Amino acid sequence: MASPRVPASSSLPHAGAATPKPIGAPSGGRVILRLAARELRAGGRGFTVFLLCLALGVAAIAGVGSLARGLTEGLAREGRTILGGDAAFSLTPNEATPAARATLDAKGRVSEVATLRSMARAASGDAALVELKAVDGAWPLVGAATLDPALSLGDALAEKDGVWGAVADPALLARLDLKLGDRFRIGSLQFEARARLTAEPDRLSEGVGFGPRVVIGEAALRASGLVQPGSLVKWTYRLVLPDGARGDAAVADTIAAVEREAPDSAFDARSRLNAAPQLERNVGRFTQFLTIIGLAALVVGGVGVANAVSAFVDRKRETIAVLKSLGASGGTVFLIHLAQVAALGALGIAVGLVVGASLPFVAIAALKDVVPLPLAPSIYPRELGLAAAYGALAALAFAFWPLGRAHDVPVAALFREHVAPERRLPRFGYIAATAALAAGLAGLAVFAAYDRRIATIFVGATLATFVALRLVAWAIMKLAARAPRPRRTELRLALANVHRPGALTPSVVLSLGLGLVLMVTLTLIDSSIRQQLSNELPARAPSFFFLDIPRADREAFAGLIRSKAPEAKLESVPMLRGSFVSIKGAPPDEASINPESRWALKGDRGVTFADAVPEGSRVVEGEWWTPDYAGAPLVSFDRKLGKALGLSIGDEIGVNVLGRTITAKVANFREIAWETIGINFFMVFSPNTFAGAPYMNLATVTFPGGGGDAQEFALMRDATKAFPSITAIRVKDALTSISAVVGNLAIAIRVASGVTLVASVLVLAGALAAGHRRRVYEAVILKTLGATRKRLLAAFAAEYALLGAITAVFGLAVGSVAAWGVTVGIMGIDFAFDPVGAGIAALGALALTIALGLVGTWRVLGEKPARHLRSM
Repeated sequence: MASPRVPASSSLPHAGAATPKPIGAPSGGRVILRLAARELRAGGRGFTVFLLCLALGVAAIAGVGSLARGLTEGLAREGRTILGGDAAFSLTPNEATPAARATLDAKGRVSEVATLRSMARAASGDAALVELKAVDGAWPLVGAATLDPALSLGDALAEKDGVWGAVADPALLARLDLKLGDRFRIGSLQFEARARLTAEPDRLSEGVGFGPRVVIGEAALRASGLVQPGSLVKWTYRLVLPDGARGDAAVADTIAAVEREAPDSAFDARSRLNAAPQLERNVGRFTQFLTIIGLAALVVGGVGVANAVSAFVDRKRETIAVLKSLGASGGTVFLIHLAQVAALGALGIAVGLVVGASLPFVAIAALKDVVPLPLAPSIYPRELGLAAAYGALAALAFAFWPLGRAHDVPVAALFREHVAPERRLPRFGYIAATAALAAGLAGLAVFAAYDRRIATIFVGATLATFVALRLVAWAIMKLAARAPRPRRTELRLALANVHRPGALTPSVVLSLGLGLVLMVTLTLIDSSIRQQLSNELPARAPSFFFLDIPRADREAFAGLIRSKAPEAKLESVPMLRGSFVSIKGAPPDEASINPESRWALKGDRGVTFADAVPEGSRVVEGEWWTPDYAGAPLVSFDRKLGKALGLSIGDEIGVNVLGRTITAKVANFREIAWETIGINFFMVFSPNTFAGAPYMNLATVTFPGGGGDAQEFALMRDATKAFPSITAIRVKDALTSISAVVGNLAIAIRVASGVTLVASVLVLAGALAAGHRRRVYEAVILKTLGATRKRLLAAFAAEYALLGAITAVFGLAVGSVAAWGVTVGIMGIDFAFDPVGAGIAALGALALTIALGLVGTWRVLGEKPARHLRSM
């Protein structure tokens, strides 16, 4: 055997130099850094995957965090414009009383705005659902509406020659084939389209609608017949405080004063600091989801870090042995190599932070004309620091274990490296440090999450997947070792490569498995949502919802449906709006309620009354009242919401309906099949509760087997023509709008998950590259013994195909289970297995493993045996 080679980077003294102190003396800290720096000057060979994986994961987390923070800051900066004032006070369905309005007028300038859904009908008979907005002369108090052509808003909405003006979203004009100057009908009035609405300053504060916007004057709304007792009209009063009294504290004091001076108004108050709360919540949820994907990419990349560091330690075995022969302790050797890994990790993190920090600036340049969001790009230290912390913890957690093995590399490794390579666990201290760093990474992921429950599930699922993949790799190796030996030499060699010491099996299975599980999970979640929206919901859902059917017109409306669509099923229920004023005698803000369910206490909720259990629900606790019940008001609650609010049978709730507070006892809890999209309410009261009260009706119409487009459009046209105040919502159109939103989100998720896929490819390539040195050694021996390139290529291809196939099956199974858990357990929808999408992901993983393996193998087989034999 050739004498051991002493590496140039081992820092041996030159001839004639004084004998150095052992590397472990008190000055060892400087020596450690000097040696680490000298090693790094030799280059970062083998650390390309390490740097790319770390930079990719950090960039994803930093970019998503910075983009979300930029949007949040933009919402806060533009909060006054988005809200339309310093504060807003909303009511549904009633206007503010004169006393409440006087209270608001005393605080500053006020603008009254009414929003509702209605139907716009062209002279041709075509009709479309619109988001109608009626404004007074003071609107907008902040910002400006942009019209095309550039008319004044007063002229555009004024009554001229007996016809009121309107400004409309260009989408409505296109849908009804209208030109400027054409007339269309809303309610009982005709309107003239005088301008296109190209920008609306307070649009974001009102959420996403189902139809295009139409703006009319408040006086026109009152003349249209759309405002009836119980109509679903939201009245919002925007308030601008006087100059000099617009600080955040002044706004909060004003809201408190209005609530104190008008306690019976039941206002839902918002300040400019939370101008678009629903948008902010959605941004928070979506940010967490994308951050989790980024974290998944970082974890997948962590495997690449571990592979790179393991290969680094293996390459440095001779250097480590020489250092120890010069007196370096195991701890000193560990610190020398930790310093190198830390320096390279800092470089990868820095690159990731630069890329992530630039994302908001790139986004605003690319999307400013597409998405009208108030993005405020900037450098956000908190988000960048969080991403850096994720990167540092991930790098160290995955590096400590392989670095810990360097502690115990013996001097004898110089002589027996190729004969008997040792694989042993690192010392307990390094194992404990690895566990502590992993726990820190998991704790940070949970602590920094928008929804800690989801983050905890992700951490648990990641840990379980890690353990499962290690077990799969162990099982593959054990089964391969015990399997019968094939007759073909290529297959026998492939099987031996799977279980031999130093096999690539653990690295390949872990590298490929993590990314594949995530890809299959996201693919099946996406397919389940699309299946729900495109097939299952339309099959179960009604064809139409008809809103705001006056109590007096209920029978006439039913007669029209029976005459125009005798085969259709009609359901109709009373509908009112109510807001909580007390839970078990305490104000909602003081009640002990699960934070995730506080949404139910915000604003108004739809309520109804019935003498029998509504279709699509069943009583699971308590008893339903008798049809002739005439006692104190009773209420039936959705079980899930009722329990979240801490309610039990017999508890009392207070609800403000039509300006009157109703106190009712909980009589029973129901389980509701919401997935049918039929008529159902969280709260159903006993009929005597609202005896004599004015209300509107809500109806559904369902065609057996689903109606055709022509049949549905004809019914919508006839119904809205006969009853102009009624609003028709075609379920197919609503589902199409939702599908479009889901489709856009799915694109964003696929792009983000592509980061994880890239990380998986990098890690897999790194794992295969890490085995290059051993592959060269094996190929040289086998070629010396007479093996041909073709037979070696076939053996290596069979090995990679076996590993890829088993990992693909595992990824398919675990990804399917994970997708089922998310769809059924968290999203509450049916799981739909997509064999095509999942199969493409699995086959792609198999093809990728074989392709990357053979690319590296081709280089190995091109090595000349003589050169390597001389160095052995």
